Amino acid sequence: MSQTPTAPSPAAWCADLQARMMAALDAAWALIEQSDDPALIAKARDKARVCGQMAAAARKVAMLVPARKGAILPALEAFERLEAATGPIVAAAESKPPAAQAQAMRAALAKMKRR
Repeated sequence: MSQTPTAPSPAAWCADLQARMMAALDAAWALIEQSDDPALIAKARDKARVCGQMAAAARKVAMLVPARKGAILPALEAFERLEAATGPIVAAAESKPPAAQAQAMRAALAKMKRR
């Protein structure tokens, strides 16, 4: 009789992923501090950026799991701190002003009194 491996609980998965991402982020930070080579620094920055993107994706996955009443998953809190430390991932794209075509379309819809 073979045993099928059971999937880890979402909280355990988040904690494991958090530990691996923090280790990768610490390694990237150490490379940035130790080196003056622009190519190596760029590679470390890319690695840190990927860690931030993975943290955002893992946070979304963690949000799918219903939280116990009155408790926030510790891993979710850690992902929020990591995302805050690495900076917003998509906030830069959302803060751009609307394109000229979008502004013209909005003006036309406003004239027609539609949204």
